[in-house]
Amino acid sequence: MNTAVVLKNVVKRFGEFTAVDNISLEVAAGEIFGFLGPNGAGKSTTIRMLCGLLRPTSGEGRVQGLDIVTQSEQIKAILGYMSQRFSLYDDLRVEENMSFFGGIYGLDSSLSRKRIEEVLRLTGLLDRRDSMTGDLPGGLKQRLALGCALLHEPPIIFLDEPTSGVDPGTRRNFWDLIYTLADREVTVFVTTHYMEEAEYCNRIALIDRGRLIALGSPEELKRKHLAGEIYEIEMEDALQGSEVLDGMEEILDAAVFGRSLHVRIKEMGAPETFLSVSLKEAGITPGRIQRIEPSLEDVFVALVGRTPEA
Repeated sequence: MNTAVVLKNVVKRFGEFTAVDNISLEVAAGEIFGFLGPNGAGKSTTIRMLCGLLRPTSGEGRVQGLDIVTQSEQIKAILGYMSQRFSLYDDLRVEENMSFFGGIYGLDSSLSRKRIEEVLRLTGLLDRRDSMTGDLPGGLKQRLALGCALLHEPPIIFLDEPTSGVDPGTRRNFWDLIYTLADREVTVFVTTHYMEEAEYCNRIALIDRGRLIALGSPEELKRKHLAGEIYEIEMEDALQGSEVLDGMEEILDAAVFGRSLHVRIKEMGAPETFLSVSLKEAGITPGRIQRIEPSLEDVFVALVGRTPEA
């Protein structure tokens, strides 16, 4: 396997606080690799170390074969990076922003013009090239930010929560672009806290409190980390239902999903009856109770927050 990213026992501390705690992983070239975890889990800190923007406290790392400590400047020159925050210039036109970033990446004027045309076409922004960037809707701004990160044809691109704050339809369109990049053998390393986005990744690393707690494809994570069966229960007060069921010997975990409850229960006879009776005894009349296929959100609920404190 050709590897684009390698981390070995990487630690990053800020004073007494450990943001990244002994993470080891490998990402294959051309892979869409997701970094999933709650806010403050260490996702962005890890990406910044991989991009050469932060030095690890200890451990080793390589990006495209380059050492993240001793060759950080070379790494910056060959990767694409899109941050959580929109960082382009609102008072420039779309094409002007691209031209500016082409200069930052050291593209000569001829190559810059060629790449701008290609990237405008790839991102669907050809007809908005003369639009003021500040006038673009959020989804098009995200496309422009990605396009600027792709101008120098990087073999690997880091996307740090790239669809934060945009609607689900726009997120799906953005992921169509990511698939196009992967088809061109670009390695995509993406952090997200949207579970439906994580389903689109080839593999996922789940981190919590700076620690790697699960690694594998979406299906592997569901199969490996979700014992028992999952039932969805419709009810008026899902939070109250969670408080009733969570902690029972038969219940592995219970979590609120909108106006319903997802309950992971040990394998047993007549689980629907058990759940219905348990809730009614507590004065709650449940609606429909049905077994459902597990999602990554169920994996997240089962694992995150349950690792022991240091």
